[in-house]
Amino acid sequence: MSDAALFRAHVRPVSFDSALGQKIIDLHIWAVRQGLDGAPADILLDGLCKRLVEAGVALSRVFAGMPTLHPQWGGYGYNWRRELNAVEPAQFERGHEYDETVANSPFGYLIREASHAAEPWLHLRRRLAGPLAQFDFPILKASAAAGATDYFAEVFRFGADGDPSRGTGVGFSFTTDRPDGFRDDDILLLQAVLPAASLALMADAGHTIASGLLAAYLGADAGKRVHAGAVARGSVESIRAVLWYADIRGFTAIADVTPGLDVIEMLDEIFESVTASLRARGGQVLKFMGDGMLAIFPFVDGVRDATCGRALDAAVEAMAAIDQLNGARRAAGKPVAAVDLALHLGEVLYGNVGAADRLDFTVIGPAVNEAARIETLCEPLGYTVLVSAEFAAAASSVRLKPLGRHRLRRVREEREIYALDLGG
Repeated sequence: MSDAALFRAHVRPVSFDSALGQKIIDLHIWAVRQGLDGAPADILLDGLCKRLVEAGVALSRVFAGMPTLHPQWGGYGYNWRRELNAVEPAQFERGHEYDETVANSPFGYLIREASHAAEPWLHLRRRLAGPLAQFDFPILKASAAAGATDYFAEVFRFGADGDPSRGTGVGFSFTTDRPDGFRDDDILLLQAVLPAASLALMADAGHTIASGLLAAYLGADAGKRVHAGAVARGSVESIRAVLWYADIRGFTAIADVTPGLDVIEMLDEIFESVTASLRARGGQVLKFMGDGMLAIFPFVDGVRDATCGRALDAAVEAMAAIDQLNGARRAAGKPVAAVDLALHLGEVLYGNVGAADRLDFTVIGPAVNEAARIETLCEPLGYTVLVSAEFAAAASSVRLKPLGRHRLRRVREEREIYALDLGG
């Protein structure tokens, strides 16, 4: 007999007029309200655990976890421990270690079983003490070593046929250190309330997934604006910003003689090295354009000079990171590339531009074009970082040296150009 069938064989009918029935009703209504209120997952799980304890369930540890759609994180988890009486959130980085941990856990087993089960949920119970103790997953031995006597896990699958675009899922595990383990009423209470709690958690998870995807593909600020409702085509606002336009020098020649996957690896490493310098300084990456990159540092006039200083610091750090990366790649026999960067400042339109059904959240204006034109002067002038006169005046850095006036393609008047001295 399967675990699910064995579990159902021990389930008895519950009268909702009974004390247990009233607890089920109260917890179910509470969970639904939490979902409607959009309660964050950690607050929801904390409230659930406290109410289960108040209902007489002798919990020692509780875990809730879910996979997510994010380029960096494979899943989110929330741990409740009785000794802390609080929830500790966790993020699990994508990769082989995370996949293997899930696969070798009760959740992995239940997920595999759920993929061909009629119900969208499955559960598993293991005694961790006494003659019926069973340790067929590594986590069970660790739980028993920590004093647990009983373990109960349940997963809920969301979405049609496991389609991740329609949803993901939630997994729960509960342990107790009560000498006799969970009582039958404890398990019934958990089984009755977890579907509503799962829906409430997924309400928050859906918001988190959407926020993460928008931030990853549009940028943190642009993603936040779109998620908040800035979705109408042509909805733009005028902002002042430092414009950061970077491009990989000689990329076409490199790509012509380098295998495609190696080119992608190089692009990823270069863009990560450059982007890392922006994160702590208020820079927002708007887009990667093949081998190019556009970012902005928005500012109000009162903090213009400080913003230019942060952008210049980011440029220094980015160029040092590229040098370090190229050294490591050269030592490994991999192709290397220089990055050219232009910094400019001006007023731009920031918002939605595009077709009715395909939009881009970006910046538009002459200042953007000028930044791109300045970048093309890097190689002929022999520098990797060039800045406009407007930026140089605001940054007031002794590391910027004038290179005279130069003509920019499709710009009427010649412009003063400055170079960042990276030698000292």
